[in-house]
Amino acid sequence: MNVAEKQIDERTLVLRLTEGDERAFCELYAAYKNRLIYFAMRFLKSREYAEDIFQDAFTLIWQGRRFINPDASFSSYLYTIVRNRVLNQLRDLENQDKLKSQIMEQAVDYTDDVKDHILVNDLRSLIASALQQLTARQREIFLMSREKEMSHKEIADTLGISVNTVQEHISSSLRILRAYLKKYSVTGADLILLLICLNY
Repeated sequence: MNVAEKQIDERTLVLRLTEGDERAFCELYAAYKNRLIYFAMRFLKSREYAEDIFQDAFTLIWQGRRFINPDASFSSYLYTIVRNRVLNQLRDLENQDKLKSQIMEQAVDYTDDVKDHILVNDLRSLIASALQQLTARQREIFLMSREKEMSHKEIADTLGISVNTVQEHISSSLRILRAYLKKYSVTGADLILLLICLNY
């Protein structure tokens, strides 16, 4: 298939996507997954962060599918979304490093091991409280993804729901958790979720 044929084929998929076709969504998701994760990893140096950004981007694509212009470059649109999320993540990581430094500077009487233990326990307690803000189904899906490291498809198959439903639940959960953490002046909420929830 030449470039022109690929563009026509992709435009057809995008048209189907705007009409709510889940199969077209899944085909676009699969077509761009490796490319976009690699793109994000070049800046973040972490596959976990890159995968979350990719999943969030496609959740946004699904939620705003009716407003996508099939005559515009879908690829450029996607890369712009991912690029903006990468920049946000890098800002969060920088803020989180500053927060850790401030906490450690204020705890000058503690050994490094004690400091780390206290910080982790405080964050675990905060995450536990944050998780209680989710509905039972959101919490179940979120922990299956983070704690059990199940893919969206594995979760969907286990619970008998669609992949899109799984993605929407995770995206909603992340928004709720970030908002909750920010109430307590915790910066770098995404980083904390990835560092702590994976071992919660």
